[in-house]
Amino acid sequence: MTQEERFMKQAIRQAKKAEALGEVPIGCVIEYQGKIIARGYNRRMTDHSALAHAEIIAIKKACKKMGDWRLEDCTLYVTLEPCPMCAGAIIQARIPRVVMGCMNPKAGCAGSVLDMLHEDGFNHQAITQSGILGEECSAMMKAFFRELREKGKRKSPAPASLDNSGSSVYTE
Repeated sequence: MTQEERFMKQAIRQAKKAEALGEVPIGCVIEYQGKIIARGYNRRMTDHSALAHAEIIAIKKACKKMGDWRLEDCTLYVTLEPCPMCAGAIIQARIPRVVMGCMNPKAGCAGSVLDMLHEDGFNHQAITQSGILGEECSAMMKAFFRELREKGKRKSPAPASLDNSGSSVYTE
């Protein structure tokens, strides 16, 4: 097992903690000199905060551990490609390397929708690597959303019917 796979396994463990809370299973660890110095997992619903992303939580913990807002010698491992907020935080924290499990074609900002981590206009860019245990990370996300859709179907309201005007009306 490579070092990247070993640390990604730890990020997956964090993602499973999120999933156990009913959260989207995204996990993150930050490594410094071969050791994990911070962990985070998605807690948006639990904390009622749009800011409670795995990366933000881990970055905050790593900064506290390092005693600095700069994480210049760290590597961030995350199960899903960072969103715009998290990509911005990675740039602001000066994290030089980001290792991702799978890409996020709907909201990813490390190459999918945007590529904020390689934007020449910023004073910092990050080296990125994707696909580390990508199948496992992707399967975890797909299974979570499949289960969510199934729960939604079991709890879905009665179908809408049409009134005389031809517009849709909700009925129970």
